[in-house]
Amino acid sequence: MNQGNVSQCPIVEEELNADATRFFDLLKDSNEPLWDGCTNNSKLLAVAHVFTIKSDHGLSEAGYEKIIELVRSIFPEGNRLKENFCAAKSMMKPLGLGYQKIDMCPNFCMLYYFEYVELTECMTCKHSCYKPGTSRVKTLMAYNFPIIPKLQRLFMSSRIAEHMTWHQSHDAVDGVMVHSSDGEAWKHFNSLYPHFSVESRNVRLGLCTDRFNPFGSFAAPYSCWSVILTVYNLPPGMCMRLEFMFLSTVIPGPSSPGWNIDVHF
Repeated sequence: MNQGNVSQCPIVEEELNADATRFFDLLKDSNEPLWDGCTNNSKLLAVAHVFTIKSDHGLSEAGYEKIIELVRSIFPEGNRLKENFCAAKSMMKPLGLGYQKIDMCPNFCMLYYFEYVELTECMTCKHSCYKPGTSRVKTLMAYNFPIIPKLQRLFMSSRIAEHMTWHQSHDAVDGVMVHSSDGEAWKHFNSLYPHFSVESRNVRLGLCTDRFNPFGSFAAPYSCWSVILTVYNLPPGMCMRLEFMFLSTVIPGPSSPGWNIDVHF
């Protein structure tokens, strides 16, 4: 069966909004050399490398700025390395790498979110959302990494945007499954939600989760869970590549959420 004849919605060019404009300005920094004549580092790459070192080694902001002060004095005059942590953080902000903390029940019964944000105890197990003897320190928090900005970025590249309709436009062969879109489950979903499936640019996501110990295999048992989304609109050779797998949630330990992990979805 050939799905290439499915009608496609016309591509309408729109003016860039403020967020997209800031993002494309940041991309210009990726092509701007760290100083005139520098060939192995761009303004953006240098800041990203220093940020990575700060994160990997737990440097304080004061320690970060001392290193930057030394490095700027070594580099040629007129170098474009950001002068302090605040300026570097403002530069990286358009990448959309922020996160949101969401309070949760220590027994993984519920999230204190939306209309439940003001509650002080769990609706299911009645456990207080504060640590014993305190009225401000929360017992447990999950970390949410907004997925919408990451998906919007996929359509900011004309090359990737074209691949985002591959699941509907590729030539499918009866009896041969090369992609999830060739499967019966995908076709059943299309029949249930025709208004969603008719627009090939609507995003199909796969969800997976895995446990890891952030303190190493020889540390005390600790169950930290990551929730990762994959984009199934893309061709098979792209949808499972690291750059198209997005971390959406981190559920801290020390205990495992077990079957209650679904409260985070």
